[in-house]
Amino acid sequence: MGSNVRILFLGNNWVAWQTIQWLKSQGEDIVGLVIHPPGTRKYGKEILKSSKVDSARVFDGSQLRKLETLQAIKALCPDMGISAFFGYILTPEFLDMLSAGCVNIHPALLPYNRGAYPNVWSIVEGTPAGVTLHYIDEGIDTGDIIAQHEVPVEPIDTGESLYRKLEEACIDLFRNTWPLLRAGQAPRQPQLLQAGTYHRTNDVIQIDEIELDRRYTARELIDVLRARTFPPHSGAFFRHQGRRVCMRLHLEYGD
Repeated sequence: MGSNVRILFLGNNWVAWQTIQWLKSQGEDIVGLVIHPPGTRKYGKEILKSSKVDSARVFDGSQLRKLETLQAIKALCPDMGISAFFGYILTPEFLDMLSAGCVNIHPALLPYNRGAYPNVWSIVEGTPAGVTLHYIDEGIDTGDIIAQHEVPVEPIDTGESLYRKLEEACIDLFRNTWPLLRAGQAPRQPQLLQAGTYHRTNDVIQIDEIELDRRYTARELIDVLRARTFPPHSGAFFRHQGRRVCMRLHLEYGD
């Protein structure tokens, strides 16, 4: 790739803010920005400020399937897309505009925990936790892997503490891998999808309600409670006289 890589950045949340802020500190050229609409936007003000992109080059992620949006982005002549915690599926028409492809940083050790809430399912299902930088294809977190880093799950981890560790690992992995990616020398390894796992956003509904007369092993119950401990979210619950009783678990190492 040439010395000047024209980047289209797509992101949401703290990891996106940290990533775009770091790219700008490295002198990278962010030619356009795609963010979530206000209702689902997180760290939006920080991302916008760090990007230093004028409003004419900022796009609503929910509008990416519209022809006029695609045409406006194409006019920017981006070489590469960088996605960080971006919540919209990218179409072939969009991906075809990026000659160097579009890469995504995902808080899971792919092919395990494609999709939503990787931090929850690594605890509940005992699958490996970690972070992956991968190319985006037409699937959900199914593209070729560029780089990965495993993150240990400790017995005192909750959904929140593991999520925070995964966030930090995402930042480190991207920064360490960017020089190779920028130079067009990054490796790519196809995923063994049959060996992995996938979860939709609503899958947590199946574990959130603790049925008081059901048999659980102690491990199963503790893992669900700690996986769903992420204040201020309500997490796991049981019902008493028609009302939800929400639970959070505090864990710490003893002497």
